[in-house]
Amino acid sequence: MKHVIIGNGIAGVCAAEAIRALDPSAVITMIGDETFPPYSRPMISYVLEGSQPHAKLPIRSEKFYNELKIDALLGQRAVAIDVDEHQVSLADGRPVDYDRLLIAAGADPRPVTADGINLKNIFYMRTQEDVRQQVAALDGARRAVVLGGGLVGFKAAYGLLKRGLSVTMLISSGYPLSMQVDPVAGRMILDELVRRGLTVKVGVSVRAFEGNGRVQAVVTNGDIRLPCDLVIIGKGVLPVRDFIPIDKIDVDLGVVVDEFMQSSEPGIYAAGDVAESVDIARGCRWVNALWPEAAAQGRVAGLNMAGRPVAYPGSLSRNVMRIFDLDVLTLGVPNPFDDAGYRILQTGGASHRTYRRLVFKNNILVGAMLINDIEQGGVLRALIENRTPIRLADEKLMQPGFNFGQLL
Repeated sequence: MKHVIIGNGIAGVCAAEAIRALDPSAVITMIGDETFPPYSRPMISYVLEGSQPHAKLPIRSEKFYNELKIDALLGQRAVAIDVDEHQVSLADGRPVDYDRLLIAAGADPRPVTADGINLKNIFYMRTQEDVRQQVAALDGARRAVVLGGGLVGFKAAYGLLKRGLSVTMLISSGYPLSMQVDPVAGRMILDELVRRGLTVKVGVSVRAFEGNGRVQAVVTNGDIRLPCDLVIIGKGVLPVRDFIPIDKIDVDLGVVVDEFMQSSEPGIYAAGDVAESVDIARGCRWVNALWPEAAAQGRVAGLNMAGRPVAYPGSLSRNVMRIFDLDVLTLGVPNPFDDAGYRILQTGGASHRTYRRLVFKNNILVGAMLINDIEQGGVLRALIENRTPIRLADEKLMQPGFNFGQLL
């Protein structure tokens, strides 16, 4: 059996390990557009801030491919899939035959369209090579601009601030982490960022970058010129899907998969940031680009590819982050785009330095947001994943110190 895996991130790695554990004689080919050993993407922010060296990024040894008898085609990007011929085409023109295929190509940074985008010292923050170049550019740099108020943007801003740079964050929405938190929490986070020395401009986007070879300034949509020595773009990611034949394989935002991580085309699977599976809290298909979900999806896909039927229970959006003195936890759907059909409870706020927000649908907890006092986050996650009906009075649920464990 010939197994081909597009992508050598955590989803692809876990899939390869699962296949090899079940089938010692299988032929496994892994295609990766990077040449670095498999590494932890979440750790690149620690390299930027200086708390971890670049050498700590790998999650597998350089012998990984040889030990698992994987034919590694590194430095190559898949450019097409021929479903009828069971072939993947590489950028150098080589065809790779497969019996079963896993699409685990991950995601690329959401691009920014602006004049001067190709100037030096303008970076995305996605790969180990990105962070290597960022660290090299720190020498002599004094001012930085970070585009984006999400998790990547905050981590970049924090790292640069810790390195001693003056940092300005430009956020197109009204407050940081707007995709994860509501305005109350967003204001608390914004105030904390400003208190800690970041300059944060909300409702602002970039019109152009200026410089002579290297970036020297950012020009906003309001024609404000912000001098800078480097720029990091953290505006989210999009699944890598340009090589996927959408007339043969169902694709929405990501590759649509069933509970076995199989696509609409038999023998072709998807896992990780490119896969669109059922979201437990939302009850519909969703792309949750999370490291632990990518690992779990990759393992399930690998087991199924090797002939052992294993169902994936679905993904759950979740994040835990430390924003200076604020511990922030989000689970499920804490900030529905449309409140219709949801019951939302909230208590606390800026004056309390704590905040709790619970989101219910038909007495089922589907979302939670905690700022500080996040110790019961694991219990709340279990309530969401188990879809446990909760019928206690709202006043009881929102009491300080209420033990949610008694609801399990």
